[in-house]
Amino acid sequence: MQQIRISDNFTFGKLLRFALPTIIMVIFTSLYGIVDGLFVSNFAGDGAFAAVNLFLPIFYIAGSIGMLLGSGGCALIAKLFGEGEDNSARRVFTGLIIIVTGIGAAITLTAVWFMPKIAILLGASGETAELCTLYGTIMICGLVPFMLQSFFQYFFAVADRPKLGLFITVAAGVTNAIGDFVFMYAFKWGVTGAAVATIIGECVGGVVPLVWFFSKKGKKLYMAKPSFAPKTIGKVCANGSSEFFTSISVSLISIIYNFQLLKYIGEAGVEAYGVIMYVSSVFVGCFMGYAVGTSPIVGYHYGAENRDELKNVFKKSMLFYAIASVVLTALSIALATPLSMIFVSYDEELLSLTVKALRIFSLSFLASGFNIYASAFFTALNNGVISAVISIARTLAIQVIAVYVMPLMFGLNGIWCAPIASELSCIILSAVFIITNRKKYGYL
Repeated sequence: MQQIRISDNFTFGKLLRFALPTIIMVIFTSLYGIVDGLFVSNFAGDGAFAAVNLFLPIFYIAGSIGMLLGSGGCALIAKLFGEGEDNSARRVFTGLIIIVTGIGAAITLTAVWFMPKIAILLGASGETAELCTLYGTIMICGLVPFMLQSFFQYFFAVADRPKLGLFITVAAGVTNAIGDFVFMYAFKWGVTGAAVATIIGECVGGVVPLVWFFSKKGKKLYMAKPSFAPKTIGKVCANGSSEFFTSISVSLISIIYNFQLLKYIGEAGVEAYGVIMYVSSVFVGCFMGYAVGTSPIVGYHYGAENRDELKNVFKKSMLFYAIASVVLTALSIALATPLSMIFVSYDEELLSLTVKALRIFSLSFLASGFNIYASAFFTALNNGVISAVISIARTLAIQVIAVYVMPLMFGLNGIWCAPIASELSCIILSAVFIITNRKKYGYL
C-alpha cells in the first residue's frame, strides 16, 4: 500500500488510516499508565494507590513542557514544510529537542530536593506521605525521557512515519508492563517497582526516537544544526500554549478534585477518581489521537494555502467526532462496571461508588471530542491564542467553579458532574470561534 503523506488529498478512509496509528499510540500511552494503576491497586495496597494518584498530577504538570514544545513545534514545522522551508524546519526541530532536555534536567534536580514537602502540600499524611515521597523521587528521575516521549509523539506524523511512532509507543508500553509484573508481582517492590518500570518504559519511548531522528538517511525530518531564534521559540510556545494549558489544567483540576474528595469522603474518593482518570484517558485518547494525527495535515495545507483541502479535512473531522462521541459515551456507560472492577473489585462499597461516578462522568464525552479538536485545529492553524482560550475554558476555568459550587447544590454527585458542565459550556465557545474565523482561514 502506498505511503500516505501530509501533502495528499484525503478521503474519509484515507484520513482515518493516516490518523489511526497516532490514535492507537495515544491510547496505548494511556493504557500503560493504566497498567501501573492496576498493579499498584492490586499488589501495593490502598495507601500506595492513593499516593500514586496524589503525585501523578504534579509529574504531568512538570512533563507538560514536552507537550508545549511538541504541539507548538509540530504546527510550525508542518507549516514550514508546506512553505518549502525544509531546512529551517529541521533546525527549529533540533533546537526544540535541546531545550526540552535542558528544562527537564533542571526541573528534575529541583523536584528531587523538595519532594518531601511536595507530598505534604498535596495533602498526603502518615504512611501515604512516605509512599508519595518515595514514588515521586524515583518517578521524577525519568522526567527527561518522559518529556522527550511526549515531544516526539507529535513529529512522527510530520515525518510521514506515524506507524513508527505507534511501534515505539507500543514497545515502551510493553516494556513498562513487563517491568510492572517483574518488579511488583515477582519482586514485591511496591511503588518502587511501579516507578522503576515506568522509567524504563519512558526511556524506550523517549530515547529511541532521539536516536532515530539523529540520522537523516531517507528521512524528511531529522536533526540538523539547531536554531534558537527567540522569535521562533516564542511562536512555538504560543502555538502550543493550548495543549500546555490543557495538560496543566487537567493536572491542577485533579489536585482540586483530590482535595474536595478527601474533604467529602476521604481516600476512597481519591481512589475512585483515580480509576475514572485511568479509564477516561483511554476514551479521551481517541479524541486526542485523531486531533494530533491530523494536525500536521492541517498545518501543511494552511502553509501551502490549499483552502479546498482545509475544507475537506475539517468537514470529515466533524463527521468523525460526531460518530466517535456517541459511540465512546455509550461504551463507557455500558462498561463502567467491568472497567471499575479491574481496579477496585476488592471493595464492594468503593466499586459501587466508582461505577456510579464513572457513568456520570462519561456524559462529558458527548462534547469533549469537539472541544479537543477545535483547540488542536487552531493550534495547527498557528493561532495559539484562540486554541489556548478554548483549552483553558474547557479544562480549568469552568471546572474550578463547578467542582466547588456543584457539591454544595447536589452533594457528592455534583463533583462528578463538573466536567459535563465544563464541556457543554465550552462547546458553545468553540462553535463561536469556528464560525467567526471561517473566512479568515477558509475551512468552511
